Amino acid sequence: MHVVPEQEVIERAQRDKEEGKSPSTQAGEFVREEMHHIREGKHGAANTKQAIAIGLSKARRAGVGLPQPSGRNTSERTRKQARRDSAKGRQGNRRAPSRRRSRAVSKALKREGRSAASPANLSRQAKTAARRRGAGARKAAARRAVRTKGSSGLRRSARKAARSRRSR
Repeated sequence: MHVVPEQEVIERAQRDKEEGKSPSTQAGEFVREEMHHIREGKHGAANTKQAIAIGLSKARRAGVGLPQPSGRNTSERTRKQARRDSAKGRQGNRRAPSRRRSRAVSKALKREGRSAASPANLSRQAKTAARRRGAGARKAAARRAVRTKGSSGLRRSARKAARSRRSR
């Protein structure tokens, strides 16, 4: 499954880098592409986390300077693979991937479900990830979001907040 990302995605990530955006923002382009692939039916993923992991792997191979995964829930195997992907991104892909292995991975992913990229599952994943990061991080993210909303967006959000307060 060593599919080269579309040129457009690489260019968007490059633009993000030139604008001084963080590596995770650059990698977001690859994750987004992965979600599109799953929705188009090119392949599936067992769950949303796996779909995101595939996108991050592609980003590392393309040379995005993502940090290594850390934390309790990260296996040694995952960290090792991430190191390998980063190394490939630094040295440039010199060797063509093994055809047999690539085809095996593609076939396995095609057997997986497509619901990993559904809006509901992506939302659930985002919420659980935010919860893990804590209230302060959520609040900071909301503050950053407000900055880009504009007056009409703020008005809409305020109305929604008032509505949800009323329904409690």
